[in-house]
Amino acid sequence: MQTIEALDVKGRRVLVRADLNVPLDGDVITDDGRIRASVPTISALASRGARVIVCAHLGRPKGKVAPQFSLAPVAARLGELLGHPVAFASDVVGDSARATVEGLGDGEVALLENLRFEPGEESKDDALRGAFADELAALAELYVGDGFGAVHRKHASVYDVPKRLPHAAGGLVVAEVEVLKKLTEDPARPYVVVLGGAKVSDKLGVIANLLGKVDRLIVGGGMAYTFLKAQGHEVGKSLLQEDQLEQVSGFIAEADKRGVELVLPVDILAATTFAEDAPHDVVEATAIPADREGLDIGPKTRELFASKLADAATVFWNGPMGVFEFEAFSGGTRAVAEALVASGAFTVVGGGDSAAAVRKLGLPEDGFSHISTGGGASLEYLEGKTLPGLAALED
Repeated sequence: MQTIEALDVKGRRVLVRADLNVPLDGDVITDDGRIRASVPTISALASRGARVIVCAHLGRPKGKVAPQFSLAPVAARLGELLGHPVAFASDVVGDSARATVEGLGDGEVALLENLRFEPGEESKDDALRGAFADELAALAELYVGDGFGAVHRKHASVYDVPKRLPHAAGGLVVAEVEVLKKLTEDPARPYVVVLGGAKVSDKLGVIANLLGKVDRLIVGGGMAYTFLKAQGHEVGKSLLQEDQLEQVSGFIAEADKRGVELVLPVDILAATTFAEDAPHDVVEATAIPADREGLDIGPKTRELFASKLADAATVFWNGPMGVFEFEAFSGGTRAVAEALVASGAFTVVGGGDSAAAVRKLGLPEDGFSHISTGGGASLEYLEGKTLPGLAALED
């Protein structure tokens, strides 16, 4: 992939596809991590005299204008982080966008309204998506792909626009790909992968691909209960994907066959209901009462998982160990995160809820080697899939 250093950007309109999909409470940004991750590329282009046009999505408005998904609060925060105002267009490719772009001077930055307000952005109809890509590309002379969290989507701004303009990968995308190559091509060993989160179905592809690469696989979070059930244990009312039991049984057998150490919880915080203040007890992972549901890993499991991370040379972590949003059930996720910080390993936090947990729990971000901005994109890369946004930048 060509990088932005290869582009002659001074005085030219550069469309930057960023990932600014941040959580909002009303119009208050509750986690600005993705905005901060986008700043270096935007700032580098502006400092070289580019007229920077940033485009991004927020939420799932499904091709319709939805005020609650406006990027206006993001424009304000981006301006604060850049240290100068960011012009905001109230549409994506309409009169406001054209006027805003026309008004940019060298080194200035504008943000277009939410790409997903336009039905062509996510359309599976190549003609409809292409027509929107034509309008978006017409705003600029050059394209920079820097929204790593969206590169696994075949969307107009990610896949079609770079086919219409001279293009390069932004610094964030370059950094993400370099890290993921370290995890897939020749990782330092022992190589340990920690998977959590709600559903095992979200991780099927990555488990299948990584069983041939890792030395140890640690499984926690909601997905652990399907593994425990596949081993014949009672999981009570815990999250369970019955339709995945056969596949998970196959993974357990394959791990054993390949000599991959599979580490599952040995105790659980089992609650009476799914609530922040739910009464709960520590129970053996192999004997969860029928009327209880597991909401976090227990103290023995926290110690076990930490011990299995202590000797690692490379660690990839994706997915919390419990319902970290509830204080009473955040201890397992904190324990894993702290074990990664304490290790001497090359540690990668695989975006999504894991990255959100690191910030919510107040852990030092520089304690990890890399915190990815793209949960789904990272997982699909590790599955060995071709990511449309990366393929377009490689052309």
